[in-house]
Amino acid sequence: MVEAEDLQSLKTIALLGGCQGPIWLSSQSLASTLGISPQTASRRLIALERQQFVARSMKPDGQYVAVTREGEQALRREYADYVRIFNPERRQYVLTGTVISGLGEGRYYMNLPHYKEQFGESLGFEPFPGTLNIRLDPASVQVRKHLDHAGWIEIPGFTADERTFGAARVLPCRIRGEECAIVEPSRTHYPEDIVEVIAGSELRKVLDLNDNDTIEVEITHD
Repeated sequence: MVEAEDLQSLKTIALLGGCQGPIWLSSQSLASTLGISPQTASRRLIALERQQFVARSMKPDGQYVAVTREGEQALRREYADYVRIFNPERRQYVLTGTVISGLGEGRYYMNLPHYKEQFGESLGFEPFPGTLNIRLDPASVQVRKHLDHAGWIEIPGFTADERTFGAARVLPCRIRGEECAIVEPSRTHYPEDIVEVIAGSELRKVLDLNDNDTIEVEITHD
């Protein structure tokens, strides 16, 4: 859990532009913005770097600081809490996990014309032929159990070439700003700690993802 004073400093760095890339930031300037001493500001920067929430580098004109992906995720979790406080009817969930390799079945099914058409009509994008597989952490496995009534869209099954293909359901979500959706085939009993995500593009390339990378899936519904 992020300490309150560290979160305050992280938010300030983000508001100064730290999520868009490295910004020039001295301990004195951070201290002035937060109304604390330069020594305290320096300690907070060190603490944020130790937790891998920011990355610091020195250049001839001074110190540059950028918010890392881990730092952005901490801020997004804080944002989700405020959404639940001030707009309780609009719920936001965050699933955290690590990227894993699948068996390649998603590529086959996402190439079937019927599924492609149905997903396109329901989600507003034609899915890339493949899925991003994520293994959830234990806390997110519990969160997932609250998603059964979170606005799933049913995709009917069909028959083609004397073969029956089962129904599925999809749940719109976002990963680092990219529109996507969790997909669950109705016939398959998935392990509770695995989710498959589809998107209009290859998420591994767009988001520069590799196996074992930590990632967050954001779901918002009314």
